[in-house]
Amino acid sequence: MLQTIALIAALLGGLMLFPAVADYLAGNPDWQVFAVSAAAILFTGGLVYSAMRKLKAELELRQIFIFVPLIWFMACVVGAIPLYLSGLDLSLTDAFFESASGFTTTGSTVLTGLDHLPPGILLWRSMVQWIGGLGVVVMGLVLLPSMRSGGQQLFLLESSDRSEKPFAHARIFAERITMVYLLLTLACAISYWMLGMSLFDAFNHGMTTVSTGGYSTSDGSMGSFGTTGILLTATIFMFLGGLPFIFLIRLSAGRFEKEVQIGYFIAMIAGATLAVLVTLILAGEPASGKQAVHVLFNVVSIITTTGYASEDYLTWGPAAVAVFFFLTFVGGCSGSTSGGYKQFRFVIVRQVIADSLAKTFRPHQVSRLKYGDRILDNEVVTSVMIFSFLYGGTFIIFAIIYGVLGLDFETAISGSATAIANVGPGIGNIIGPAGNFSILSDPIKWMLCFEMIVGRLEIMSVYVLLVPSFWK
Repeated sequence: MLQTIALIAALLGGLMLFPAVADYLAGNPDWQVFAVSAAAILFTGGLVYSAMRKLKAELELRQIFIFVPLIWFMACVVGAIPLYLSGLDLSLTDAFFESASGFTTTGSTVLTGLDHLPPGILLWRSMVQWIGGLGVVVMGLVLLPSMRSGGQQLFLLESSDRSEKPFAHARIFAERITMVYLLLTLACAISYWMLGMSLFDAFNHGMTTVSTGGYSTSDGSMGSFGTTGILLTATIFMFLGGLPFIFLIRLSAGRFEKEVQIGYFIAMIAGATLAVLVTLILAGEPASGKQAVHVLFNVVSIITTTGYASEDYLTWGPAAVAVFFFLTFVGGCSGSTSGGYKQFRFVIVRQVIADSLAKTFRPHQVSRLKYGDRILDNEVVTSVMIFSFLYGGTFIIFAIIYGVLGLDFETAISGSATAIANVGPGIGNIIGPAGNFSILSDPIKWMLCFEMIVGRLEIMSVYVLLVPSFWK
């Protein structure tokens, strides 16, 4: 386990050479920070890996529950090192927050003046989100189903079984996922560049769009590049990032298989877009194609938990704000880069509710819950319902804590929601699309980091470590 963590740390260190080169070419002295950080992390990680590489590398299920949170925490620490040592003069808290927000693809930020930051910092932020997004997909398709986290066992791949050896064919899936992920990123970046973005901006936004992370090179987010063509391109690639990557892999091989959650995903996007457009028209806004593009873009951005903004949608009226707040919790499909509750759970919970209501007047009715053509067993249903309880409970408890620590109602509830769902912007003047998280106190930032990591790891895979019997 330690050799794998050391290897990943060393790889992250090696990737720091890219922002080092970017800063060096721009004449920014922070290139030395990235170069020294890369050398130190490469040396340390390589040393640990070399010392332990002969140890047993295959993990059992119990070890995976420890391994996954450790990997994410280690990545956040490594990612924070150059940010902390850079000329930005960030506190340790802010550096870790920015890194954690990146690796979890949340996209909340404590930085301002992005348009004037050194290219190395901007590139590293984008790379952190891109790496995090790839890790999310691999984890969602290979690890979480084997860990039976929150109903994810429904998506056990052909290579998975109940033998506590979920890594059996992980490399094959990881290679396919990486190839599709890389091709989508390149296609997105090239599209942005052809539509008028600079090569640097296009490359950065290509990484943060497909990863549904939402970091930008500008304080104005996508609003700074907001031509209709760029917004529609971003909408398409955010949507693709919110689809199950196993679906995209099969589609690229010429195999189309119906996936129930995709239908729900599209229906929610269409319904939310229509609802916001109607509220704007009723408020007296003139209907136009441009307005429809902005609405669709922001709806897809929030439901996929990307967190870009083309406009400050909080100015669109309370009804629109309510729609966006609801979308904060929703999320994309399982096996995607998106965070949130996930569409497949809505499919299952809807059936559970409908079945329970039906049994109030037909108590002897025998029914079978299904996901597509598959009959759901009790383990999956129970796991989804427990996840739902923990998801809602975590959101409420942390929102209350933030309120006790001095945040206003809007900021407290939206801060907790955007962290647990890995969205990015909240609502209100402080952490809304036009604000950021820099003004929050350090204790609140650390708790938001915890929420971001717990939300990204699907809650149950972290909370299981708090159960005493796990350690026996």
